[in-house]
Amino acid sequence: MNKMTAKMILGVSIAFASVALTVSAAEGPKIQFATPVYDFGKVKSGEPVKYTFIFTNTGDEMIFITNVQPSCGCTTAGEWSRQVEAGKTGTIPVQFNSANYNGQVMKTVTVTSNDKTQPSVGLQLKGTVWKPIEVNPQFAAINVPAESQEPVKTEVRIINNMDEVLEVWAPESNNKAFTAQVKTNTAGKEFVVTISTVPPLEAGNVQATITLKTSSTNMPVVNITAWANVQAVVVVNPPQITLPAGPLAAKQTAAITIQNNGTNALKLTDATVDAKGVDVQIAESSPGKLFTATLTFPEGFEAPQNTPVAFSVKSSHPRFPVIKVPVMQMPRPALPPTSPHAAVTPAPGKPVSQ
Repeated sequence: MNKMTAKMILGVSIAFASVALTVSAAEGPKIQFATPVYDFGKVKSGEPVKYTFIFTNTGDEMIFITNVQPSCGCTTAGEWSRQVEAGKTGTIPVQFNSANYNGQVMKTVTVTSNDKTQPSVGLQLKGTVWKPIEVNPQFAAINVPAESQEPVKTEVRIINNMDEVLEVWAPESNNKAFTAQVKTNTAGKEFVVTISTVPPLEAGNVQATITLKTSSTNMPVVNITAWANVQAVVVVNPPQITLPAGPLAAKQTAAITIQNNGTNALKLTDATVDAKGVDVQIAESSPGKLFTATLTFPEGFEAPQNTPVAFSVKSSHPRFPVIKVPVMQMPRPALPPTSPHAAVTPAPGKPVSQ
């Protein structure tokens, strides 16, 4: 074989391989999107964003779109093309609700089909959502130390993104546990609302709505939710001790943590459990602040029925003179019912033995 013949054979082989690859690439259904990412630019908060993604079946068999799944409830898919013949195009309409968004946004829609090479394709909607009047943060959270006698404050900014000048009037609170004041940072453009707690406050959560009237027709009223988490003075953990069913097969130990968040040091005395045989020890890991009570229940312990059992300790805090933690014991498992012995009936003609 001369060199010319070898080159001809090699060329033919490459040509056949190229054709084979082309045929292989076209086998089966194939999905191809014209624009898998849609940039909607800039929209005002509340305006819907609508777009229809167009795809082509570049394969040689029917393509079936089995599912279109948006990444969250704010994005929905309309009636999409369920099946598309080879060489034809289909559509997937989607809509994004921008009402609760501000700033840059990116949402994903996952399309599932019978394309074996890419059974799922991710589509994207992205852009910027802006609000005519921006309230940041929308929720004003305040952490209040236990027994605090001083107001605790936080700030909320009101930013005017419109061309027109904005006026804001004095804020009002629907809960006397909060007060609010507003000052101007930039005339007509930016304001700061200072929200303060009004002590004393009970431990737990306190909430209020701060309302400000504005000159804007887009947002004539600005509402700010103020939320205060007031720390408890004394925190006991766990709030209840639970023991296995009695009598205990082995000695059982339980620990109770008592934390003082108040301003004054706490003293604990006379720790006890109102049941026989229970040993109680108190350790003070942080003087006046953190205590651990260790309760040791002996082997064979069983709480008396119909009589409450609790750990108790005297406290130097006037509001909590005695701290109590209930002790509960699981009931004994019920025994399976026993069936009575069946009567034996003698066979006919046979005497019964005496």
